[in-house]
Amino acid sequence: MGPQRLTWKWRVIAAIVITLVNLLRWRIDVQGLEHVPRRSGAVLAFNHHSYLDFLMVAWAPVRRLRRPVRFLAKREIWQSRWVGWVVRWGEAVPVDRSSATARAGAFDAAAEALSGGDLVAVAPEQTISRSLDLLPLRTGAVRMAQLAGAPIVPVIGWGTHRALTKGQPKRPMFGLPVTVRFGPPLEMDADEDPVEATERLRAALGRLLDEVQRDYPDGTPAGARWVPERLGGGAPAHDEVVRQERERSRSWKRGDGQAPPSGNAGGDGHGPAAGPGGAPS
Repeated sequence: MGPQRLTWKWRVIAAIVITLVNLLRWRIDVQGLEHVPRRSGAVLAFNHHSYLDFLMVAWAPVRRLRRPVRFLAKREIWQSRWVGWVVRWGEAVPVDRSSATARAGAFDAAAEALSGGDLVAVAPEQTISRSLDLLPLRTGAVRMAQLAGAPIVPVIGWGTHRALTKGQPKRPMFGLPVTVRFGPPLEMDADEDPVEATERLRAALGRLLDEVQRDYPDGTPAGARWVPERLGGGAPAHDEVVRQERERSRSWKRGDGQAPPSGNAGGDGHGPAAGPGGAPS
C-alpha cells in the first residue's frame, strides 16, 4: 500500500484554511521540511500549545508535499456539529476514551496507517501546555513508531497560541508571525525501551522549542502572557502547571474529578491500555 494522497475533501479543507490565513495575513515560516518523508510513513510528534496546532503541523506537508496528515482526534470532536466534518473529511483517527479496548483500537489504527505509508500526527503531551513549555510526554508516539517501523519527526510550532489557546482570550491577530520547525527524524529501534526513547524525543523537542522561541520574530517580551516564564514571560509557572495536570489525572483515575486532558483515559502512558497518547485537546 502506498502513501495516501490528497483527496478532493482534503483539497477543500486546505482551500478554506489557506483563505482564512491569507485574510488574517498570517506569516507562516516553515523550516526543516526536508526531514519529512516524501512517500513513506512517519510520526509527526508536535508540541501542543494551541487549538490551532493542526494548522501548523499540516500546513507544509499538505501545501508543498501534497500529502495529507492523519491526526488523532477525540471522539467528542468527531461528534461536534461545527468541526466534526473536518476530522471526518481529513480521515483522522478517532480516539474514544471510554474504554481501554477503544483506546487500543485507535492505537492499532494509527500504527496501521503508519505501516501503510501515511503521516500520522501525535501530540505526546496529550493536552495543551498552559506554561507553553513541554509537559511530560506519553510513550504512545514512540510505541506506535516502533510497532510500524517508522521514524519520528519532531515538530515545533510557535505563534498560533497568541490567537487561540487554553485559558487565554481569543484574538484574530492580524499579521501574526507563526514559526514551524521540523527536526531531523529519530529512528526507533523495536527493542529500545519506550521510556528511554521518549526521553530522546523530549530532548529533541525541547531543543527545537527553545530555539524557535528565542528566534521568534516578535521576540520574548518581558511579562507577555504568550511567553513562557523560563524566558521572562507571564505564562503560568511550568512546575505548577505540571503539578495541576498530574493531580487532574489522578483525580480522574479515582473517579472524583473530571476526565483527563485527552487521549489516555486512565492509562499510565507506558502500556497498551494507555492508548495512542496524543489526541489533541
